[in-house]
Amino acid sequence: MADEQNQEPQIPEAEAALDATPGDELAARVQALEEQLATAQDQSLRMAADLQNVRRRAEQDVEKAHKFALEKFANDLLPVVDSLERGLELSSPDDEAIKAVREGMELTLKLFLDTLKRYQLEAIDPHGAPFNPEHHQAMAMQESTNVEPNSVLKVFQKGYLLNGRLLRPAMVVVSKAPAEAPPSIDEQA
Repeated sequence: MADEQNQEPQIPEAEAALDATPGDELAARVQALEEQLATAQDQSLRMAADLQNVRRRAEQDVEKAHKFALEKFANDLLPVVDSLERGLELSSPDDEAIKAVREGMELTLKLFLDTLKRYQLEAIDPHGAPFNPEHHQAMAMQESTNVEPNSVLKVFQKGYLLNGRLLRPAMVVVSKAPAEAPPSIDEQA
């Protein structure tokens, strides 16, 4: 009996030892699974964010393709507009012999410009405006006392914007301050 009494206390201790080992293993396994779950959730969130970024970039690319698909075609048509404008500048509105031709050119130019405007192609005609290197290309500088320095005096060729993006810069002459005359001999003496 004494042996049985000695064994009874050992049985609960043995059961406790058996229970503790699987419990610790179970807790460690749960912790490992929770870490794997957190890692999987993090990867899932990252993949969803990447997918959303790819979708957004693709939408932006499609939008840009729609907005600027006409860029090359518009660039090829601008010399036609320039030629019509030059023809009108060089022809006299008072000459009866070419009056009908001039009216036809004016109507053609107006129709052409209206069509370009409909496709968000706008002209840059900066005569008298301050020089803007983002939209203007300075072809020459000229001294002037009539306007402030760095203003556009003359426009050789209009520039154009397509949907707000520069298609062709305006070619201009820019004013500069008059150079001071060297002192005369009388002033030096």
